[in-house]
Amino acid sequence: MRTGSEPRTARSVLRVRFWLAVWGLIWAVFGTAAFAIAGRPGWAAACAALWLVVTVDLAMILRHIRQGPHYQPGRDIPPYEPPQRPRA
Repeated sequence: MRTGSEPRTARSVLRVRFWLAVWGLIWAVFGTAAFAIAGRPGWAAACAALWLVVTVDLAMILRHIRQGPHYQPGRDIPPYEPPQRPRA
């Protein structure tokens, strides 16, 4: 159902974002280990920094998912109604 107010009332795709972050975490961990073993400390540090960013992102995603339907509505929750503007 399109209401024309999607930018303000759009639903989040947190589960997709979660799995993409998990995929990034796996590659960041692998990259850190592979570059450390290969003797490339600069690239290992870059992957470790990316690992930190992805971990913080995952924590925020999980926090939003656990906050409930307001942040991650399911199929049983209807779309939000567009906000009504007061008439002047």
